[in-house]
Order: sequence, then C-alpha cells, then structure tokens
Amino acid sequence: MCGLAGEFRTDSTRADVIAVERMAATMCDRGPDGSGVWSNGPVALGHRRLKIIDLSAASGQPIVDSTTGLSAVFNGCIYNYRELRAELSAKGHQFFSTGDSEVVVKAYAEWGLDFVDHLIGMFAVAISERDSGRLVLARDRLGIKPLYLAESAGVLRFASTLPALLAGGGVDTTIDPVALAHYLSFHSIVPPPRTILRGVSKLPPATVRVYEPDGRSHERIYWNPPFLRRDEHADWSEKDWQDALLESLTTAVRRRMVADVPVGVLLSGGLDSSLVVALLAGEGQRELSTFSIGFDAVGGREGDEFRYSDVVAKTFDTDHHQIRVAAQDLVPPLEAAVAAMSEPMVSHDCVAFYLLSQEVSRHVKVVQSGQGADEILGGYHWYPPLHRIDREQALDTYARAFFDRDAAGLARVLNPDWLAEGDPAREFVAAHLAAPGAQTAVDAGLRIDTQIMLTDDPVKRVDNMTMAHGLEARVPFLDHEFVELAAACPPELKLAQGGKGVLKEIGRRVLPHEVIDRPKGYFPVPGLTHLEGKLLDRVRDALHAPEARRRDLFRPDYVNALLDAPNAELTPLNGNKLWQLGLLEMWLQSHGID
Repeated sequence: MCGLAGEFRTDSTRADVIAVERMAATMCDRGPDGSGVWSNGPVALGHRRLKIIDLSAASGQPIVDSTTGLSAVFNGCIYNYRELRAELSAKGHQFFSTGDSEVVVKAYAEWGLDFVDHLIGMFAVAISERDSGRLVLARDRLGIKPLYLAESAGVLRFASTLPALLAGGGVDTTIDPVALAHYLSFHSIVPPPRTILRGVSKLPPATVRVYEPDGRSHERIYWNPPFLRRDEHADWSEKDWQDALLESLTTAVRRRMVADVPVGVLLSGGLDSSLVVALLAGEGQRELSTFSIGFDAVGGREGDEFRYSDVVAKTFDTDHHQIRVAAQDLVPPLEAAVAAMSEPMVSHDCVAFYLLSQEVSRHVKVVQSGQGADEILGGYHWYPPLHRIDREQALDTYARAFFDRDAAGLARVLNPDWLAEGDPAREFVAAHLAAPGAQTAVDAGLRIDTQIMLTDDPVKRVDNMTMAHGLEARVPFLDHEFVELAAACPPELKLAQGGKGVLKEIGRRVLPHEVIDRPKGYFPVPGLTHLEGKLLDRVRDALHAPEARRRDLFRPDYVNALLDAPNAELTPLNGNKLWQLGLLEMWLQSHGID
C-alpha cells in the first residue's frame, strides 16, 4: 500500500522530474517507509512506500526491470501473489524480490494487457514500456485503490491522490458544474471519470487504459459482473447459498491475512466487522488486535456501539482497544480529515475513520474492515421498495430514497452561473439502472451501489482516512469472487430479515445472537449530524470566507436560511444539508483552490 505519481509526455520533451518529486512528496503519509523517483525521456515515475510485503529494499519502487524492459509504480496488495509467482517462475521468469509489486510487472510481461485478469486484490498501477514507449494504467475491479489524472496538451500526469496532482502545478481548478450537480444531488457522489475540478479526472474501476507515444489512447473494461440468476444455481436451496457465500467470504478473509506484518480488524460491533473477526478466529488467528471508536452523545443521539463490540471482543478473546473522543475535540480532527480527502466527502464517518486510523496505526500497519456488505448483500432501506416494483419504476423509487435534490432543488441552491444543463445525476442513474445485465429492479439498485456508490463513498472514505496515517485497510466483502457470487444470489435471500438476511443466517452459525438481532447501526459522529457550537461556527466561517464569496457558488438567501436553522434541513439519508455545503467550501479552501 503506497502512493504513486508520474508524468507521461507526448510533446517530444522530457518529463518534469521535479514536478513528479513534488507530487510524490505530498503522499508521505500514504508511504512513510521509503521513496523513489525514476525517469527515462518522456516518462517519470515517483513513489512513496508503506512496507507490508517483503520489507527489504528489493521491493522498493519504482520497479525497474531491465530484463522485461518494464518500469512501474504500484499501489495496493495482490493477495494471490505467491501463487502467481510460482506460476510465472514455472514459465521462466526470474525474480529479484519476494514482494507482490514485482509479480505485477512480471504478470504484465507474460500476459500483456490481460495481466489484470490474473490479479486478485486491490491495485492501481502504472507500467512504462521501454521498447514501445507506451504507458499502461490499470485500476482494480471495485476501485478500492484510487488513480487520479490531469491531462493537457501533450502531457499526462497521474497520482494516487488529487492533492498530489495539484502539487505538480498547472491544473485547471475550476469547479465542474456537472460534478457539482452530482455532489449536491447524488449524495455527494461524483461518478468517474469526473471529479469536482474540471482539470482532474479519475480512471474508472476495472479499467486498463493504454497511452501511446503519439498521443492516442484506448482502454477496456475488464470486469462487469452480471446481476442475473444462473443456470448452475437453479436447484440451490437457501442453505446452499449460505454455505457457498460463507465459503467464499472465508476465503476472502483468509486471503487478506497475507502480510509480513500483523493484521488487525476495525470492529464497529455491527454484523459485518464482527463476522470478519469470527471468521479470522475460525482460521486460527489468536490475540487478534481489534479497534472500536465512540463519541459523546449530541442532540439525543448515541455516539458509540461499545456494548456490541465488547461482546465480540470477549467472545473471540481479541486484544481490544476502545477509543473515546469527546465532542469538544472534533474541530481539529475535522480539519485534518478534510485535508486528507482527495475529494469532498460529506459522511461524518470520515472524522471517525480518521481518528480511529490515527490510533490503530500506533499498533498495526494493516487492518481488515467490514465495508461493502450493505451494498453487496442488500442491507440498506431503499432495497425493499425496489423489490416491489418493475424495473421501469426503479429510477423514481431509487431517487426518492437516495437523491438529496432534484433539478428544481439545485436551482434553489446554486447561483445561475453554476447550474449544469438538465439533471446530470438523474440522467446518469437512469442510464445505469436501465443498462442490460440486471434481472430485477433490486439487482439494478445493487449494481449501481456496488459499482458507483460504494467506490466513490465508503471505499474512498476508508482509503483516504486510513492512508492518512500509513494504515492499509483491506475489505474482504469486496473480494471480486465474493461479489460475483453475491450478484447471482436471489434478491429475496438478501432482503430477508430486514436486509442482509443470508448474511445474518451465516452469522448465526458463528456470532453471539445479540450482535445479529439488533437495530441497524452506523458509524456515529453525532456532532456532525447535529451542528452546534464550534462545529457550526467552522461551517459558517467556511461559507463566509473570502474565497467562498469570490467563488459565489451558492445563493446567499439559501445559505443564510440554513445557517439560521442549521439542523432543520436534512437529506433523505439524514445528512445535514448545511454540512454538505460547508464541507465543500472547507475542502476547496483546505487545498488552496481559490
């Protein structure tokens, strides 16, 4: 797990090594254990390393392999790298390290652009071919590892974070009105390739893109699982599905223990993270380090779930750590969390994950986390309504449950110069829900949440906040083989028992009942859902700052009405609409965007 950066030029000039060094230097938190820069004519690669697999200097990056003529930078972890190494060795490849990064390079040398099909893991990678002059970029199937791009005439720059690209200079930082519409409508999700800035895009998940030295580029999407019932499952019983999903999830958890350092677990006390702990215990892990966080209650909302995480820790005899945060301590970590965001993210979970990661990183370098189970196995409240309708009605049902605003609502928030044409979020979601490959309205809803919402909200949040402290987070529920199996599972099994029914039945085999038969919880940070005191003052300052006035995004009457009643207007998902506006301005100001 690391941070990568680079530049590729097609204008007959040499790459700007100094700019790449600046970009890489901004990611020292992602990679505190080492750094490196390599260049050759029009290409320069930079890297910051977090040592997880092969702790020796042999796995330092950039990787330069004179035998294959390939140079590369890699961010992520390949869980089947040992098996691939053995396979590649049998084909005649020789290795100078024992890490997974070199395996990625040798896999490309053997299989070319199809190398991604052999990788099980999370990754973003850039590979430079000495002999052809091509540059190849690739991102994992679920988009767990980020890859941001800034393109101008004859120059491509890329990095693991958006702020790294800003440090390189020359980026158009104008707000993209279409992305802004997504942010304010699609619950702060900006689907790829867009970001909130015109001059920065992101490589979509499951994509391999090739840049030729003459400036041409082409790409392929290498994974798009069908959300359909399969003939081979036609005679499966409910127990058969439970058995198959349990076996697949156990494999996913086992895979994510691959490391040359200890691996812990972020334990919220909910079903998902508790199940990860239980399966690790079943795999023979003893004295596993687990970590939970809690906050002071605000506005009558509880701020911790310790009573559940304590039960799990006691049951499986983990080395458990409770982290308590007082409400008055939230402003400084909020500022730090915003600075760590590659894109503006409104979820109050960001601060929780930031603080949790800060503490966890003092104990371990790698953790497993329960993110993704709700999107993969039907845990959210908007899935049951989809189950009762035809596919053609899916858009309106999904929008009522998930969208923060429609086009008319955007017109009330934004000054006219910042309004995009049409209703970009609704149009995007409509196209995604209607695309072939999803059998029912529920399947279509699960697919968009798995491929879009999950990547650009919870997964991005966890990556940004954990890597701000050099902590690698692994997400077994996003093992692509598990996701493929879950996509084929009948919706009624997933939606049973109020959601995630099939997972709850799996949990009953290994977990205490009180962890399963409980109200659904979230990672609670009450101070950011109920704005008051210093946090409200901070939001007011951001919206009234000189930069905000010059930008002039929002209608003053709308902002003033929210400030007068800061907790009166919520989104359908109980987000605070004032916080959504304030967070955007805080993020822009934090990253020097005027």
